[in-house]
Amino acid sequence: MGVAIRTADRDDRELLAGLLDAAFQDDPVSGWIFPGEEYRRTTHPRLMAAFVDIVLAEGRIDVTEDGAACALWLPVPAESAEDEEGFAALREAVDPDNERIELIGTLTAEVHPAGRAHEYLWMIGVAPSRQGEGLGSALIGSVLERCDRDGVPAYLEASSERSLGLYERLGFQLVDRPLALPDGPRMWPMWREPGTAR
Repeated sequence: MGVAIRTADRDDRELLAGLLDAAFQDDPVSGWIFPGEEYRRTTHPRLMAAFVDIVLAEGRIDVTEDGAACALWLPVPAESAEDEEGFAALREAVDPDNERIELIGTLTAEVHPAGRAHEYLWMIGVAPSRQGEGLGSALIGSVLERCDRDGVPAYLEASSERSLGLYERLGFQLVDRPLALPDGPRMWPMWREPGTAR
């Protein structure tokens, strides 16, 4: 039985932000950006809502019909530039005193491959109670099928070793070396050529 997937719209904003907040509360990178459980619990939702707003405006969000998982995709043109002003604005809007919000954007932009148009999987979230059911694979797979058909590569940054394994199974490969966040966890920049066997 397949997973029913649809494209999200503005009416889904609260659902998506809540889903991503729940999915990433225990993520190593979220813990680095928002150290301390209470701080993360109260502030992390604002960052997830800001991410949803950006991608609804500039990209595409796929969500399972039951609302248990979503994937945020951005199309990246061959010639794209780092948006340092955007990272600063995001920090100002979400948590002005937290420099790590801006820093994570700058650091990931520095390792993001340039010079070739691609689909960027900004993040994918699955409700904690539904993880391990294949929802993430189904969400990613639907876009990778289109990438293969259109000859478009895909890129992402894995934020945990668990997700790293999933992405490797889907044909993604480490771009260079892991990105070590200052006094924090690692992230794995990964690239997938179209037509990569899974």
